[in-house]
Formats: sequence, C-alpha cells, structure tokens
Amino acid sequence: MQKTILSVSQLNRQAKQLLETHLPLIWVSGELSNLAQPGSGHWYFSLKDDRAQVRCAMFRQANQRLRWRPRGGMQVLVRGRVSLYEGRGDYQLIVEHMEEAGAGALQQAYEALKARLLQEGLFDEAAKQPLPAFPRHIGVITSPTGAAVHDILSVLQRRYRIARVTVIPVAVQGETAAPEMIRALQKAEAFGDFDLLMIGRGGGSLEDLWAFNDEALARALYACPIPIISAVGHEVDFTICDFVADVRAPTPSVCAEIATPDLEEWQQTLDVWQEKISRYLLSAIQQKRQQLLFLRRRLRHPRDSLESRRLRLRALETALIRAMAGTTNDWWAGLVELRHRLHQRHPRYQLERLGSHREQLNRRLSRAMADQLKGKQQSLAATCQLLEAVSPLAVLGRGYSIASREDGSIVRDVSGLKEGDVLRTTLVRGEIFSRVLGLIS
Repeated sequence: MQKTILSVSQLNRQAKQLLETHLPLIWVSGELSNLAQPGSGHWYFSLKDDRAQVRCAMFRQANQRLRWRPRGGMQVLVRGRVSLYEGRGDYQLIVEHMEEAGAGALQQAYEALKARLLQEGLFDEAAKQPLPAFPRHIGVITSPTGAAVHDILSVLQRRYRIARVTVIPVAVQGETAAPEMIRALQKAEAFGDFDLLMIGRGGGSLEDLWAFNDEALARALYACPIPIISAVGHEVDFTICDFVADVRAPTPSVCAEIATPDLEEWQQTLDVWQEKISRYLLSAIQQKRQQLLFLRRRLRHPRDSLESRRLRLRALETALIRAMAGTTNDWWAGLVELRHRLHQRHPRYQLERLGSHREQLNRRLSRAMADQLKGKQQSLAATCQLLEAVSPLAVLGRGYSIASREDGSIVRDVSGLKEGDVLRTTLVRGEIFSRVLGLIS
C-alpha cells in the first residue's frame, strides 16, 4: 500500500481549507485579553473563558468600523470565521464584527423588538394623538426621587403654574419598573381626569434604560387613550417608548416645555392684543364722533324738507301734464296715420289692383303661348326636313334599292350568299322577289 506523505505546508493548507469550508460564520463571546494594535492597523488578541482561549485577528478594514475602543478584560461578542495561520500552524478566529457582550445582546433584542413593533404599526404617525394646547391636569409617571421629576416640576412651575400636576411614583430601573409603569398607566386611565401624561427618567446606560424597551409597556402606551410624551434619558438616547408615545422629548425639561405654553409669553401676547384693541376702539370711537358731527350738520328742519318736496311735486305735476299732452298728440297723429293706411287697404282698392294685375298676366300669358307655339312649329319643320334627308325612301327615290334575305337581314355584300338563295328587293314603289343564280365577288 502506497503511503501518502504530506509536507508541513500541505498539512496546514488542507487543515485551513477544512476549517474554512466546514465551519460557517459564527458568533463567539468571551473575555478580551492580550490585545495588540501594531502600526499596520490590524488587531491581534485572545478570547478566553474560565477553561479555554482562542487566538483572534481583526484586520484594519473591519476594526475601523467600530465606534468604541476595546480594552483588555472586557466581555465582548464577536462574529467571525474559523481559520488557520499556515506559517505557524496556529488555529485562530478571523473577526469581522465586535460588540460589548452585555450591550450587544440587549441591542439585538432592542432592534428585534423595534422592527416587530414597527411592522405591527405601533409607531405609525396616523395613530398618534395631538397634545392638548392648555392641559389642566398633567400626570408625571417617573421616580419621585430622580432628577427627571425635579426638572419637569421646575419647568412647569416656571412656565405654567395654573396646571394641576400629579406625580405617579414608579421604579424606572430594574425588573419591577416596567410592570409598575404599566399599572400607573392603567390607574391614570381609570382615574379619567388627566389631559396629558409624561413618562420618563434621566439618562443612563442601555441596561439602566432597558425597562422602557419592554414590549408590554409599549403596548400599554399604544392602547392608552390619554396623549403621552416620552422623555427617557438624554437627547441621544432612544427607547421603544419614544417611538410608541405620541410625542418624544429629548430630555425631561424639554418634555415639560413641549407639554405646556409659556404663561409669560401668553401674557406678553395678551398685552400686545390689549394694546391693539384699545387703539382700535379709540380709533373707532373717534371715527363715529366725526360721522355724528357730519350727520348733525346735514340734518334739516322738516318744514324745509316739506317745502322742498312740495316744489318738487309741483314740478313733477307740470312735467306730467306736458308729457300727457305730448303723448295724446302723438297718439292722435298715429291714429290718423293708421286710418289713412286702413283706407288704402280697403277691399275695393285691393280688388281693383288685383284685377289690373290679372289682365297684365293674361296678356303676358297669351304672348308667351304664341311665342312658344311658333318656336315649336319651326322646330318641327326643321326636324321633318332632317328626317326627310336621311330617310331610306329618299335614297330609293334616287334610283337605289335594298336587297334582304328571307329572314329580313340586309345584304351588304355577296360573301354571305349562295346559289339558290331567295332575295327580296325593295324599290321606291313595290318589291321584287328573286333567286340567286350565280355570284360574282
């Protein structure tokens, strides 16, 4: 049996191919140690747990995508592929992505829940409620000892002191935080007197804010009929509550500013409008006074008005009499004209005119008939002369005759005859029957 002998290089190359072919892209968690960052930009380190370790390499094009700096001793989560460094025969992990183990797992859960709730429509803008312009009763769901409640109350006291504010105390961190906030929402809805709710806390790590990424809390926020402002963490922090709430505020202080109008600004606005209204009223009063003075000057005594109207009535009466007289004259002239026209249209005159017209038509008809008859006679004579000129009898009269066969067909040449045929010869007077004895063509 022939032995298969491999060199060290061949062995390492085959081992590398087997590792890279049969192991897919994998996730590995462990403690970061022996981190080396040479001038080439590549990172070399080890991942270990309490029983084993593995060498790792993260090349420059991969580690440049990180937004944080790893340190020895950190618990990390890496994604990579298993390989083998042929030069030394070292088994290693080629890392393509790295994240902190705790934050990475939470971040994945956060992204998964965010994508699912987005698909279900919990973030839709159409489902969000508008905030009341002037809330009378505001509920604040937060820790009673945190900085957030102090910021909110300070801003509300400064901007909108007339609102009633109720702090609903809850835990904002830990396992009991999400259930407590859900019960607080249910109590606020059952109370039925809140115009607006605020929910939030101060800043912190992803783990500190994790209660606000709870799915049950998100669904309770979505189902709540009271408008809700979410103010969780700092401006760069985003939680699931921020996306589900009707409005997201970057900080608790801004939350209070968004929720309420500024009374001082409203007071200034009211002062401006009061000044405008005062000026308008003074201007209107002055204008009415001037109109009253003008009307007073135009006001006349009733006697003068009656005298003026009496003169006007007399002038109208005179004009009416003149108009009636003129109209009567016009009517009378028109009547005379109509009478003359009616006389002209008397049947006697009409009959006389029609009789004269009839005699003219009779004379014209007689002349026309005579002319037509003379023309027809001349045309008939010309036609007769023409017929006489082309008549066969006229040809026969000049000494010609017409020969025809027994069937009546005219004989024009001898080509169609034979000896013994009987012919009929027509003369100007009479006919001759003969038999063909011979033919000459």
